[in-house]
Amino acid sequence: MSDVVLNANGVSKRFGGLLANNNLNIQLKTGKLHALLGPNGAGKSTCINLLSGDLPVSEGRIELHGKDITAMSNTQRSKLGIGRSYQRTNIMLNFTVLENVRLAAQSRKPEAWKIMSSVASNSKVISKAKVCVEKAGLQSKIDWLASALSHGEQRQLEIAMVLATDAKVLLLDEPLAGMGAQESACMVDLLNQLKQDHAILLVEHDMDAVFAVADEITVMVNGEVLESGCPNTIKQSKKVKVAYLGEEEGNE
Repeated sequence: MSDVVLNANGVSKRFGGLLANNNLNIQLKTGKLHALLGPNGAGKSTCINLLSGDLPVSEGRIELHGKDITAMSNTQRSKLGIGRSYQRTNIMLNFTVLENVRLAAQSRKPEAWKIMSSVASNSKVISKAKVCVEKAGLQSKIDWLASALSHGEQRQLEIAMVLATDAKVLLLDEPLAGMGAQESACMVDLLNQLKQDHAILLVEHDMDAVFAVADEITVMVNGEVLESGCPNTIKQSKKVKVAYLGEEEGNE
């Protein structure tokens, strides 16, 4: 599938006199991973915050399956299937892997919070949580405390929690940050699996990982799109080499 799921059209964000994002146009499609590259301060995380609803847009329009969601809150967007991770892990360290994911799953089934909730309802939530743990590659550590996981495994746990909210659009903010080579390889494998039935926007500084997993790449500089296209287009772009890779114009 390659239908557009999430569409940002002419989106801008101002903080007083600072234009953090300027006229961004980004389309996310099921079965595709779209990566955002750029130096620190380029506006990548701001872009994710606008798409998730954590920040209101100053200008432009955001659509989910063709429906205008520009004015919707992050909670409303989450209920419609937009999930996100953050640069810092958002997990409960004193809870087990399963408990963390189960709590995320319960957020989509309010009846499971009730004291007198049925055994069947709780059973469904637990079963769903186990499936998400398995998808994230943590089934062998399902009963471990989150604090006992490696950094990379904690990022996998965070993705499992996002999956448990029934998200079909994944907005992932630097999930490979701080990882070693082996953990990065595991995360790349996970992202390749997830993109088969999700639309993914990935903000990442790990160039090797991005080029290994991305179907489309947008390079941002100073809040604006410098270049957008397939990985080969980005690799060959003179503008990207000058602005992002640090090469001088005219060098081969």
